[in-house]
Amino acid sequence: MKIAVEGCCHGELDKIYETIEYLEKKEAIKVDLLLCCGDFQAVRNEGDLKCMAVPSKYRTMQTFYKYYSGEKKAPVLTIFIGGNHEASNHLQELAYGGWVAPNIYYLGYAGVVRYKGIRIGGLSGIFKSNDFRKGHHEFPPYDQETLRSVYHIRNIEVFKLKQVQMPIDIFLSHDWPRGIYHYGKTEDLLRKKRFLRHEVETNTLGNPAAEELLAHLQPSYWFSAHLHVKFAAVMQHPPKGNAAPRVTKFLSLDKCLPYREFLQVVDVPDRPSSSEGLEYDPEWFAILKATDSLQNTTRQRWNPPENNGLHERWDFRATEADIMQVVEDLSGDLGVPDNFSRTVPPYDPSRPQPGAPPSYNTNPQTTELCAKLGLTDIYSKAGQRGDDTGRSQSRTGDDGDEEEETDEPSEYPTDTSGLSSSFNPDEITIEDEWEEEDEEAGGESKAKEKPDSPSAIKTPNRMVLPEPISGASPSLRTSLMNLPPPSHSTPKAAPAQSNPDHEGRCDDAEEVAAAHILKRSSSESAEAGSRGVTPRIKRRNQVIYQTADDDEG
Repeated sequence: MKIAVEGCCHGELDKIYETIEYLEKKEAIKVDLLLCCGDFQAVRNEGDLKCMAVPSKYRTMQTFYKYYSGEKKAPVLTIFIGGNHEASNHLQELAYGGWVAPNIYYLGYAGVVRYKGIRIGGLSGIFKSNDFRKGHHEFPPYDQETLRSVYHIRNIEVFKLKQVQMPIDIFLSHDWPRGIYHYGKTEDLLRKKRFLRHEVETNTLGNPAAEELLAHLQPSYWFSAHLHVKFAAVMQHPPKGNAAPRVTKFLSLDKCLPYREFLQVVDVPDRPSSSEGLEYDPEWFAILKATDSLQNTTRQRWNPPENNGLHERWDFRATEADIMQVVEDLSGDLGVPDNFSRTVPPYDPSRPQPGAPPSYNTNPQTTELCAKLGLTDIYSKAGQRGDDTGRSQSRTGDDGDEEEETDEPSEYPTDTSGLSSSFNPDEITIEDEWEEEDEEAGGESKAKEKPDSPSAIKTPNRMVLPEPISGASPSLRTSLMNLPPPSHSTPKAAPAQSNPDHEGRCDDAEEVAAAHILKRSSSESAEAGSRGVTPRIKRRNQVIYQTADDDEG
């Protein structure tokens, strides 16, 4: 099965599907599934734009509304997670996952599904220690605090995922698992993103909760985005008991822009399945049922139960009986029903409504699922609380009887994201990141070439993917990660002449051929707001950091 993996979508569905279509024709293949690693931006109308944490100048409709309205239909089944630039009011309607448009499925705050026998899990949002232990209390209309805290990962979702025991094939997260950069070509990464050096060297870059999930789940593939750079790594886990050590192939991709490495097609072996379509995962649903009583929709901090004598139950793993009960609850049909329905009017380009307020609706898909499994609609519950006290408290910052908002030390010893004086690379607000310019040598002069000119197409030398790295034993080595060449946008660009020396399929120990990577044209480089070759990355509650000092170093 051929699975296309995409980095940060930023609402560019038309361009992504066009690129897949171009790739299918060029390579004579058929893509079965598209996975998007966050910043999907499922914006339905102008009201949704007000619920997306981006600067006002970037609040544009993009192209998702066409798929929501029915004007277009996704040509390939698409599964995505949330990032830190989302129409949060829309995604909150589907806390347990659901269709945001025909053939486009959201995994929810956390989720596991099956497609043709492949188990796919995901965790939406990014890590921020201040909000990690809180409940999902946010509800529209958001203030400046909740507009951002709504996409922060919560420990209840991580706790649920830690109950998963059956093997996961593919896992998605928006930000990277902390420490994964030590299992690939770290220096190549730092040449592309110089401002990350301190965090990499101090092992504070990335998501510490995702690091724990990586160690627990040990999926065959882990895909991420967020940092707008392509990076591959291969991690060999310590063996569990007498079992052979598992290997995770990690890949992060760029954002959807011309000349960027934002799309990759990966071959995953098929498995026998009871359905050719998308299926619910019974183990995951059993875990949701078991942990439903733990749900929290307040700002109250919560710690997961532990085997310390203080909790009646701490093990919420699914038993065989629990799984069979889920199958019975679903009347033996695990297929995800085709029950998409619009909950707000879609954007109409002929009748723009820039003053439209944000909407907040319960979603029939969530209502139906909660009724079948006996789950709590946490978005609806947060809304009921908001009608009484929640939203007014959110606007004033008064939590009533709840504990005072303080910057507590993180439960993760090396996490610095909750400290106001610390660097927090996981909380990039992307004030200027969509205006980044190419930092490679000669990038400015090459940008003057016409995009369709052969001289404007760069064909890099073959790259060697990293060997698996493990703390278990240096002698334990498995085959290299055999990823196909990256794909890109701009289908009309003329291909470069092939090199006969590079023809033929490489084996695992050989280098893997890279695709043609196009560079920015001069017209793009000269857009208003462009800062030349030195990008400025602005982080919330921090000063503006520049890469100029690193360049001089």
